[in-house]
Amino acid sequence: MDANNIISPENLVYAKPLLMNEVPMHYCPGCSHGVVHKLIAEVIQEMGLQDKSIGIAPVGCAVMAYKYLDIDWQEAAHGRAPALATAVKRLCPDKLVFTYQGDGDLAAIGTGETLHAANRGENIAIIFINNGIYGMTGGQMAPTTLDHMKTSTSPEGRDVHTTGNPLKILDLLALLDGVCLATRQSVHTAAAVRKAKNKIRLAFENSMQNKGLSIVEIVSTCNAGWKMTPAEANDWMVENMFPVYPLGDLKNI
Repeated sequence: MDANNIISPENLVYAKPLLMNEVPMHYCPGCSHGVVHKLIAEVIQEMGLQDKSIGIAPVGCAVMAYKYLDIDWQEAAHGRAPALATAVKRLCPDKLVFTYQGDGDLAAIGTGETLHAANRGENIAIIFINNGIYGMTGGQMAPTTLDHMKTSTSPEGRDVHTTGNPLKILDLLALLDGVCLATRQSVHTAAAVRKAKNKIRLAFENSMQNKGLSIVEIVSTCNAGWKMTPAEANDWMVENMFPVYPLGDLKNI
């Protein structure tokens, strides 16, 4: 077979997104972040928005997201990404503005910024990675940690009687009038990846059309923090995370 035919456009099955930089990733093997980064890069590339996209990077595992996607980025203080994104979008209303946040960043220290940006209906998109744990700092209990789930700060399992129930912040945000899209997805299978990509694109379209705030929660694994293999983590997520954080649209208007 002619090698040139293998990579010709009519035979191309998959190619790395052009927006993904040629740098080694720091994420743990099996982490969901890399897949979500790829989806964001694909959507921005397909929408032709490379020069109109501004991402807001968080504090957490994705603190260096700016290294991987060749778009404009700004770094926010811990939990303040929605506030910074609000300023950027108001100053540059023709730009695609999105935040990329973990559950500790968004649902703990950043709860106030998240709720108020959503309540105001800011025209931004939020990509929310929920793995039920503080991944970067040693696997501590997060607001999203499940009942009885073991972490480094709850070695016997989370006790909801003393620490509260897992925070379903997406459900809270869906109640606010300023939110036009609240959806929960995952990237553990090929079919799930396709669905997640479609929702990320919808969130970005909403931002460009000034429809209000969109949030795409990605229920994810942290196999390093959970102390599992990637395959075991996927199975554990399906069996334990999905019943508490069921996939699907909570709001889409």
